[in-house]
Amino acid sequence: MDKEVVAWKNKGQKTNVKGYQIFYIKEGSGPNLLILHGYPFNTFEWKSVWKNLVKDYTVFTFDYLGMGFSDKPKNHDYSFQEHCEMVNSLIEQWGIKQTHILSHDLGVSIVQELLARDLASQNYFKIQSVVFMNGGLFMDSYKPRMIQRLLSQSPKPIGKLLSKLLTKKKLEKSIKTIFGPNTQPTDQLINQFWDILNYNDGKSIAYLIGRLVFDKLNHQKRWISAMQNTKIPMCFINGPNDPNSGIHMAKRYKELIPNPNVKLLRKGIGHWPQIEDPGGVLSYYQDFRNEINKLLNGTSLD
Repeated sequence: MDKEVVAWKNKGQKTNVKGYQIFYIKEGSGPNLLILHGYPFNTFEWKSVWKNLVKDYTVFTFDYLGMGFSDKPKNHDYSFQEHCEMVNSLIEQWGIKQTHILSHDLGVSIVQELLARDLASQNYFKIQSVVFMNGGLFMDSYKPRMIQRLLSQSPKPIGKLLSKLLTKKKLEKSIKTIFGPNTQPTDQLINQFWDILNYNDGKSIAYLIGRLVFDKLNHQKRWISAMQNTKIPMCFINGPNDPNSGIHMAKRYKELIPNPNVKLLRKGIGHWPQIEDPGGVLSYYQDFRNEINKLLNGTSLD
């Protein structure tokens, strides 16, 4: 396994959540910040912004069940509800009552469910603010890759076979299509992603988690309503060159969300802003935090 991936794994620890071993990292000092990763890898995708974030915040992150260094049950029905229950259980274990959230890809859907639960007073904790990055917020604008469609919409036996047939070369080809033209992933990053996907035979169940892509259709009305009615400050930091959820998703966000706060990164940035333009993400995130503090007339959200 790549030495940087090993070093990341060594930063964290595991805890029992609902009978499963869940990998998490807690580091830094300052206001609480929960960061949620995407599919199909893990928290390692935050590596390029991690050192800067922990200077200003107490940062919490974890690998979802079925992904990264957490347990990967094979005969399991994965769901957004379960992911949110894991979030609530971990936050209770960590002993925190409130947190800001930064999310990407699959993480944005988990946050949408958390926002809906917040309106119904169903979370253990208070959400202080939310930042979405590239992800399928609105299914009428989301454009999943063919590999996502195959893994998520095929009958389970076929999905299982497709997961088995997935090679590093095929993964590389798929990933490169959603990075920007001038911010393409290095060979090392492809190898790192491959190591993470294969850890504890994770590749064999990628299709089970991938099926959540179209499960979002069942929650869209409730999730969008939550986004439209919440009083929690929200922001969308967007890599516009992402064919999945780039500029078209940012435009849809502006159409659907009242008083939309959208921050577009430079033109060539794709699906992984925190990897492709970590400086831009950090700058926009700090701008957002400054904005919401200013709106409260200098009263800190922290």
